[in-house]
Amino acid sequence: MPGNEEKCLKKYVVSTDRSGDIHVHVQGDVPQHVEGDLSQQDKRCVFLTVHDLGTNHTSLVDFVNCPAMSEIKERSCFIHVDVPGHEENSPDLPESYPFPSLQTLGEDLITVLDFLHVRYAVGLGEGAGANVLARCGLAHPRRLLGLILVNCTGSTSSVADAFRSRFSRWRGADISQSEEDFLIYHKFGHQIASESCEVSERERTLSEYRSRLRGNLNTHNIKQYVRAFINRKDLVLRGCQPDILLITGTQSPYAGVVEKMYKELDKEKVTILKVDKVGDVLAEAVSEANRNSSSFP
Repeated sequence: MPGNEEKCLKKYVVSTDRSGDIHVHVQGDVPQHVEGDLSQQDKRCVFLTVHDLGTNHTSLVDFVNCPAMSEIKERSCFIHVDVPGHEENSPDLPESYPFPSLQTLGEDLITVLDFLHVRYAVGLGEGAGANVLARCGLAHPRRLLGLILVNCTGSTSSVADAFRSRFSRWRGADISQSEEDFLIYHKFGHQIASESCEVSERERTLSEYRSRLRGNLNTHNIKQYVRAFINRKDLVLRGCQPDILLITGTQSPYAGVVEKMYKELDKEKVTILKVDKVGDVLAEAVSEANRNSSSFP
């Protein structure tokens, strides 16, 4: 049960220099570094995760808990980071608090590893979180051994262009650039833009999503993360030292952006995985795994 799993997570609040307090949820046991030993004790792999827009650490916890991840989960530890103001039932971030840029967040994540005495980790991020972890890998290449980046975007202009062209097909020419509109495109662009998507199904999907946004997450704080993502500077991964696995779905609104990024990088350092007929890679992977597991006694 998700509620039981949440209770099993170890929770910490880590103070950073520029990003303020970051809430961290640890799934599994963190291997402690032994002085003089260059490897992590008991050889457990540590993953540092950052979530996408419109969600928090629970999306990564759900992914780790899906049946297909069971063997990896047993041998690993996952450090799930909540972007500032994205913990459950968070109050509004104060007006005096300058929400950090994705670059600042990425650079400050090293504080989380230091706080937990973790020497090495593998970055696992989705969407905006993938962008944050990529910047962390660039800033601290000796601490992140690899990067698993789901629907990671490099340039800024391509996202805005895609947003306008996709939405104009069903919203009319007058496109609102509000954070909620952008968030919906970011999450469901592949469904909304599809000619095969029934109007009733589209409206049901959007209604359910808006309802979740108004649940335990603070929409005021969500919008600040959205603005930070929209206003980010270009991400240049050429020359990145950690190995990179780029993951996208063929129906993702960012599939073309991810493929373009792959073509520009050193093929000895980067691999791409494209999941057929999928848009929201992590969520649909969990749904598919749950359906398959429920088919067997």
